[in-house]
Amino acid sequence: MIKYQLICKNDHEFAGWFKSSDAFDQQVTRKLVDCPDCGSKSIAKTLMAPNLTTSKKKSVDKTAQTQGEILQAMRELRTKVEENAEYVGPKFAEEARRIHYKETEAKGIYGEASLSEAKELADEGIDFLPLPVLPEDQN
Repeated sequence: MIKYQLICKNDHEFAGWFKSSDAFDQQVTRKLVDCPDCGSKSIAKTLMAPNLTTSKKKSVDKTAQTQGEILQAMRELRTKVEENAEYVGPKFAEEARRIHYKETEAKGIYGEASLSEAKELADEGIDFLPLPVLPEDQN
């Protein structure tokens, strides 16, 4: 299989996998390849840098990249919560109950809860999610 970076007449770039170079040429000639963005059938290959790696290095690189992307997403999630919700510290379970039972206004909160408090909240049907623990939190 060959992966080509493709472009349509409207400058939308996308990737496509083909059995061979001839298979690509035949499919484009028969108008079987179209742009996923606009549906154009006027498709050409774009310049691509060769990607020559061993399977072991590729696997390690992909794992590191994936881990890095996940960590970045976790950091962004936590930052978004911290910027848009009220920190209630160790009173999280108490505040979550007050919001759930409409004893106070609904708002985003975050804080700490013990495992037993978290289990009790779940048993009461109170929705919550733990914030991700990041590597830098372990210092």
